[in-house]
Amino acid sequence: MALAELHPWAFSPHPEVWVLIAAVVALGFYATRVIGPKVVRDGSPVVSRRQRRWFVAGVIVLWLASDWPMHDIGERYLYSVHMVQHLLMTFVVPPLFLLATPTWLARLIVGDGWFAGKIVRRLCKPVVAGVLFNAALVFTHWPPTVNTAVDVAAVHYGLHLLLVTTALLMWMPICGPLPEVRLSLPGQMAYLFCQSIVPTIPSAWLIFADKPIYEAYIHPFTVWGMTAVDDQQTAGVLMKLGAGVYLWILIAVKFAKWAMTSMEADRRGVTIVRSDDVLTWDEVATQLEEAGPAPIER
Repeated sequence: MALAELHPWAFSPHPEVWVLIAAVVALGFYATRVIGPKVVRDGSPVVSRRQRRWFVAGVIVLWLASDWPMHDIGERYLYSVHMVQHLLMTFVVPPLFLLATPTWLARLIVGDGWFAGKIVRRLCKPVVAGVLFNAALVFTHWPPTVNTAVDVAAVHYGLHLLLVTTALLMWMPICGPLPEVRLSLPGQMAYLFCQSIVPTIPSAWLIFADKPIYEAYIHPFTVWGMTAVDDQQTAGVLMKLGAGVYLWILIAVKFAKWAMTSMEADRRGVTIVRSDDVLTWDEVATQLEEAGPAPIER
């Protein structure tokens, strides 16, 4: 039996991950310190403190999900740990980086041309983005895909790239840096509700299977006393509860913001003006601020 089988926590270096993290940090530094001052000339900050915090959090979570020990345990031993890795890469990392991206940088990356600008904006439409992401989600849980990814490193990293890319598109209507592609607050709640339904199908498949589904995770030994069936059932529960509870918390937060702003607008007698049927939290806050303080009740 190999040493790695005896010690799942044995350290394994991943220089390709370190290069990726260093490149992300370098690109962020170059964009905000070199490109930003040339683009933002109205005296406003190139990036806000909140955006810096989102960026740091995104880098940390990406590193944790990509490097030892999560990568090694999830790839070699436990599919449940692999599921946690995918949940972080699809439901945590993309929104963090989108929240960290200033609008001027997003417009610079996407551009306004026909090829880049229009295609990206069409891919960010809720139905298109939702279908692409969930199709990628189902594909990455297909047994032949999982078994091949465990044996072929290039396929493994390619699937991660696919998941992160489609997840970025999926999150654009919620927290993307381009206001024109974001949904209204009620629209965001409906969109997140739909996203919480789809993972139920593959998670139920994993939970109720009475035999191992993925041959790559069948071992002659157990890790932490978990059999292959226990492992995949745990992965299904994590997928259902982890993704579902996370999305429902976001729905509750969106609902609270929508209710509070609606009540505040009614109290002030302010009519919120919608732009192209899109009403974002920033637009509501701006309109309430421009309306001035509420009248004093006597």
